[in-house]
Amino acid sequence: MLNRAVLTGRLTRDVDLRYTQSGTAVGSFSLAVDRQFTNQQGEREADFINCVIWRKSAENFANFVHKGSLVGIDGRIQTRNYENAQGQRVYVTEVVVENFALLEPRSARNNSNGQQNGNAPQQNNGNANPFDNNSNPGNGGNSNNNGGSKPTNNNGGNNGNGGNNNPNDPFANSGDSIDISDDDLPF
Repeated sequence: MLNRAVLTGRLTRDVDLRYTQSGTAVGSFSLAVDRQFTNQQGEREADFINCVIWRKSAENFANFVHKGSLVGIDGRIQTRNYENAQGQRVYVTEVVVENFALLEPRSARNNSNGQQNGNAPQQNNGNANPFDNNSNPGNGGNSNNNGGSKPTNNNGGNNGNGGNNNPNDPFANSGDSIDISDDDLPF
C-alpha cells in the first residue's frame, strides 16, 4: 500500500502548538497550496489543507515558521472521526507531516513587512555563514575553523574564483586541495 503526500505552500496561520497529557508536542496548521490552473476570471485558486505534526519536529516547525511562510512538507494522509459536544459525528482528513523543508531564507522568514514573492529563493544571505564577510563583522570576514587539521589559506590570493566575490570561502574554486580526516566526517 502507498500513502504519500508531498505539498508546497504557505501557512495560512501560525502553528497551533499544544501538548498532550503525556507531554507529547503536537502542532496543527493549514497550508494554502495553489492549483495548477486558473478559473474563468484568470485567477489561481488554492486548496487549504489541514496538517498535523508531532513531537520534536512540531516544536522545531513552530519555532521557525509563521503565517505566510513558504514550506514543503512530506507525509501521509490520515482520516479520523470523533463525536463532538453536540453528539454529531465529525470526520477529519489531514496530512500527518513526517518531514518538512523551509523554502525561504531566514531573512524572508524574519521579515515583518509582509511582502512575499512567489518564487523560490535564489540565495540565502541570512544563514550566518562564517565565511560571509557581512555576517560576522567582528572577525573582519576571516575565519579559520578547521578543527586543528592542516591550515588552509583562506585568503588564497585567487581572484579568478568562478564569479564568487568572497575570497575567504574555503570551498571556492581555488584549485587547492582540502584535507579532511575521517574524524571530521559525520558518518
